[in-house]
This record gives sequence, C-alpha cells and structure tokens, in this order.
Amino acid sequence: MNMNFERKLPIPLEIKEQYPLSEELKKIVDKRAEEISDIFSGKSDKLVLVIGPCSADNEDSVIDYISRLRTVQDKVEDKIFIIPRIYTNKPRTTGDGYKGMLHQPNPDEKPDMLKGIVAIRNLHMRALKETGFSCADEMLYPENYRYLNDILAYVAIGARSVENQQHRLVSSGLDIPVGMKNPTSGDISVMMNSITAAQHKHTFIYRGWEVHSEGNPLTHAILRGYVNKHGQSLPNYHYEDLLHLAEAYAKTDLVNPGVIVDTNHANSGKKYLEQTRIAKEVLHSCRHDNDIKKLVKGFMIESYIEDGAQKIGEHTYGKSITDPCLGWEKTEKLILDMANLL
Repeated sequence: MNMNFERKLPIPLEIKEQYPLSEELKKIVDKRAEEISDIFSGKSDKLVLVIGPCSADNEDSVIDYISRLRTVQDKVEDKIFIIPRIYTNKPRTTGDGYKGMLHQPNPDEKPDMLKGIVAIRNLHMRALKETGFSCADEMLYPENYRYLNDILAYVAIGARSVENQQHRLVSSGLDIPVGMKNPTSGDISVMMNSITAAQHKHTFIYRGWEVHSEGNPLTHAILRGYVNKHGQSLPNYHYEDLLHLAEAYAKTDLVNPGVIVDTNHANSGKKYLEQTRIAKEVLHSCRHDNDIKKLVKGFMIESYIEDGAQKIGEHTYGKSITDPCLGWEKTEKLILDMANLL
C-alpha cells in the first residue's frame, strides 16, 4: 500500500473530553439551533445569512471578523439570522493547494492533522464563547464531523460531494440544517436526490459502528451556479431558476422546501463584487412571487475583512488565501441594505 501511517488520531470523544463545552455554551448552541430550525421549517420568516471567509485560515482575523458580525447582527436581528462561516476544510478541484485549517493550522507550515483537529475545535469554541455565534462548516469528510457536532449550527455539502453516498447517509443522521449544493454540472436532480436521501432513514457503517439514522427534515437545497461543457460559469439564481426549483420541490414529498442562494462560486463567476447585486436581485424575485419568497430561506456569502484574495505567504491581515471575498465595509452595507429590503 502506497501510504505511510504516521499515527493514530484521537477519536472525537477524546477531543471533546479535552476541549469540552460548558453548560452555558451548550445552552447557546441549543437556543440558536431552535431558532434556525424555526426558519427552515417555516415557523419564522427571518432570513438566514451564512456569511464569512472562503476559508478560515487565521484564528485571530476570523474572530475579529465574526466580532464585527456580532455588532451588525444586533442591528438586524428582527429580520436576519446570521450564521458565520468557519470553513476549516476546503475541497480542491485538482487536490492541490491549501486544504484548510484542519490540514494546516498554519498555512506556512506542513500539514499536521492532530494540531488541525485541535485548532478547528478551538476556533469554533472561541467564536461561540466570545461572540455567541454557533457557526457553519462544510462537511468535506463525513467521518470527521463528530469532532464538531456539538458546536455547529449549520453544515454544507459541497458541489463535489453531493453525489457521494456517505455524505448523504451521514447527513440523514444530523439534527441541524444541512444544505446540499447542486453539482458543478448544474443538474438539480442530483441535488434533489441528495436531499431525498438525507431526509430518509438509513442503516449504514459510520466510524466502525453500525448506525441507524432517523432522517433529517431540515435538509435543503443550495444553488451555487454551474459550469457548462465549455468550462464557462453559468448562474442559477435568476427568477426562472427559483421558479423551476419550486416546481421540482412540488413534485416530491420532501418536507420543509427551502433553498439557500450561494452568491459566489459559479453564480458570480468568482467575481466576488457581484455578490451584492446577486443578493439584491434574489430579494427582488422574492417580492414578486410568493412561492419564491417561501422557498428562499437565505444566502451564502463569502466575505472577510479585506476585499479580494492573496497568495499564501503574503500575510495581509483578514484577506482570503483561497477564493476572493467581499471586504468588511461592503459586507456591512450589504447586510443593512438587505434588512431594509425585507
């Protein structure tokens, strides 16, 4: 076998015992989970905003950014429910490049998975303790989910993972909202099948156990745009796209129909400044069609302290080292503008 087994890593239970949540923090997680569930089940008409850096590359700047979100959240809390993005593991199209804090707690140093596991738990715990935010992360590796399952508010399944059976089955056993992205091909039937699988009960192997899941009624769609056969990015957030998704949901027996619109990636063609326009266009669509208004639960926006992106090693504080992000001033204005449009 062409693999070197360096060391056996601690299981999630051992990490949680070393870095436990206090009873006070557990109550915050539970309260936010209830509020989020009410939004996705239609009991609340607040808008969810999953927002933050493309990748959580630096603990201090991420906490700085989330602390700024806290101030804005207090201004818009009657209309918008903010879930900060703390994405600690990143899919790479070719497999090369920075794979996130889980792999490299320090992007300038070589990978260290043990330090990475501790680093991502500490970062999520610090955000919870200092800002009162339970946050979102991408479930890139289903077997690693339990290192954070007592902290997270929201989980996303990426465009490259949405067809994977293990992602679907593990999602069926989660008790928080799980967003299924459309695949990079844009075929929404793949996304809808993934949502169906995650909402149903299953028996499967997970971390060496035979487990039985109860199904996750909070599983929903994320539209992120797609790439055609010529490699061109094309959007799927327009009025007609949302109507088409509403019609697709209507043909199923899925509960809690919902969609989060990802304003970056192929929807923006990675032109990060377009995110502001895209969010406002979708809100305009919501005002013109009640079915779309009921369907759209919120947005996913890539945002950080500084506009754009940088290369690893440039060390500009609060600037993405993966996809370019909307800077803080534009972010704050966008959130306030969105609240005024609701």
